[in-house]
Amino acid sequence: MKPFCRFLILVSLFSLVESSCNSSEEHDLVSKAFKSVSGFNAFSSSFPTNNCSQTHIITSIVLPSQNLSGTISWNYLRNISNLQILDLSGNFLQGHVPSWFWSSSSLLAINLSRNRFGGSILQPTSENTSFSSIQSLNLSYNRFTNSIQLSGFKNLKILDLSHNNLVTLPSGFQNLSNLQHIDLSSCNLQSNVKPISALHSLHYLDLSNNTFTGNFPYDFPPLTTLKFLNISFNNFTSAISVNKFSRFFGKSAFVHAGSNFTYTNDSNKNTKQEAIIEKKQKKRKSKTLIGAASSAASAIVLILLGIWAVRIVIQKRKQRAKKNKWAISMPVPQGMMMMMKSGPFEFETESGSTWVADLKEASSAAVVMFEKPLMNLSFKDLIVATSHFGKESLLAEGRCGPVYRAVLPGDLHVAIKVLEEARDVDPDDSVATFVDLSRLKHPNLLPLSGYCIAGKEKLVLYEYMANGDLGRWLHELPTGDTNVEDWTGDTWEIQNGVVDDGSPEKMGWLTRHRIAVGIARGLAYLHHARSKPVVHGHLVTSNILLADDFEPRIADFGLRPDPDPNFGTETDVYCFGAALVELLTGKGSTAEAVAAARKAMREGHGVRVLDERLRLGGDSVVLSQMVETLRVAFLCTAECPSKRPTMQQVLGLLKDIRPHHQHQHQLVLS
Repeated sequence: MKPFCRFLILVSLFSLVESSCNSSEEHDLVSKAFKSVSGFNAFSSSFPTNNCSQTHIITSIVLPSQNLSGTISWNYLRNISNLQILDLSGNFLQGHVPSWFWSSSSLLAINLSRNRFGGSILQPTSENTSFSSIQSLNLSYNRFTNSIQLSGFKNLKILDLSHNNLVTLPSGFQNLSNLQHIDLSSCNLQSNVKPISALHSLHYLDLSNNTFTGNFPYDFPPLTTLKFLNISFNNFTSAISVNKFSRFFGKSAFVHAGSNFTYTNDSNKNTKQEAIIEKKQKKRKSKTLIGAASSAASAIVLILLGIWAVRIVIQKRKQRAKKNKWAISMPVPQGMMMMMKSGPFEFETESGSTWVADLKEASSAAVVMFEKPLMNLSFKDLIVATSHFGKESLLAEGRCGPVYRAVLPGDLHVAIKVLEEARDVDPDDSVATFVDLSRLKHPNLLPLSGYCIAGKEKLVLYEYMANGDLGRWLHELPTGDTNVEDWTGDTWEIQNGVVDDGSPEKMGWLTRHRIAVGIARGLAYLHHARSKPVVHGHLVTSNILLADDFEPRIADFGLRPDPDPNFGTETDVYCFGAALVELLTGKGSTAEAVAAARKAMREGHGVRVLDERLRLGGDSVVLSQMVETLRVAFLCTAECPSKRPTMQQVLGLLKDIRPHHQHQHQLVLS
């Protein structure tokens, strides 16, 4: 992996402003830039400060998914001359970005995706067009509408403008000789695709869900270099069969791509050997024709009898269904929108957003359960079990979509996740993914229990974990008890060999070490059990669920329809290290917490950053074990991805640290 990619992976994991040496002057500039941004004050006081003699610079501002809202005063950022990384993705920021901002000679990576920015974009001033240093730019899921000039961005390698309302194709592609990844999907583009043919270095091209015109493949970049292609739902023409291309890119890449896309048999059937085989087959067919004809009459009689019986059954089912067709509409909670008698079905989440299942009948979408394939469930059953996907059933609103709690027929307790980012994925491709993920079996993974495809909506079902997620256990539960459903006050319990205290001051080291080893086992399985590793891409404590026996289960892996090509197993190792820091310090896995833990370890003061609930009453042996585990986190969060250990090595290191029950008794009962 090239140095820039390694650097980008590292900084994208941080959630605070980073600087090599942050002076009060640049601190003030950032504070002024975000003065009108709600939610920023929580981070402004946590900027790292140093007393150093080197030049004071801020190189990165990385605040993804921090619930920020408002407008940025960009002029103040203009004076931060060494700013290289800006990541404000997944917030509620709005306004426009001034054209001069794109011409910064220091910026390498910008991610403003999933916000509410609008206005003109990518129109650098003429004085600096040849000096734009941006290599990675993600402006997806915003409200940009204006025409775009790309000619000044000669260093671009990754460009994502998807899910905006651009209408007109950007110009200047002929200057982007380094561009490898471009996503223009769902931009309402109504242009000819020909200008994109100048991009000869592409590995990834997504033009889906527009109204592009042009001839495939002649108006396209060279397809030999592409690893991913999606031109579905457009108005292209093609004078040739797309069989060989669909075999390489998948049929979903060409769904409704144009009016005359054809699939024919391209194979050469004129070889002598194939001709001989075909001739022999014809002879065999002629010999069996008479026998087949004699049995055909009796078969037809049986078929007609079968059709008559099936019609009677169907008619009875229709009569019963007509009586109970919309029975699920009756017990609607107060304030909840009545279910329509024909699609689409609309459901609202706590944040005010909605998701829609566009199908006429709820019973027409089947629920497939992998472990119980004979269960006869449908989307209708999910509606009933979640009270119309009501807010009272909502467990969380994750990065992939809302998650609901439900009890299905047969007392089957599940969590249902709506995959909002998979709406445009071909159903067959989704099914293949779900089936593949269901085969990943490990005690420390939370595999898919089933799925449902309701119109464009894809829903996946998991076993419900009553103990919730690790982050909630560490930070939110007032008691710190392992059994969140039935806490019995001041009782100390020993469950499954794990001694833990039901008080917020003492949450046992033995329990946390067991959780750390379990997470490492699950992640090592994902990375090393198959010939091709499964990269999680977003391992955080909220994605680590706790089973009844308090064994950790990793969730939310393998579901992103377009995983970031720059993220590999090294990223997962870093995320594990950050989660390990959170587990040991009791603080969120922010950049500040990770940096503080690393600094303490370098200076030989690892004990100081340990969670007070672990330190209280701990003897020297227990404390040394916790510090040794913190050292593993230090290795995992190395700045250079190539210096991080593999998860197999991490698992070995953690297993070598063996907490003993006698030490745990001293920690809890002292």
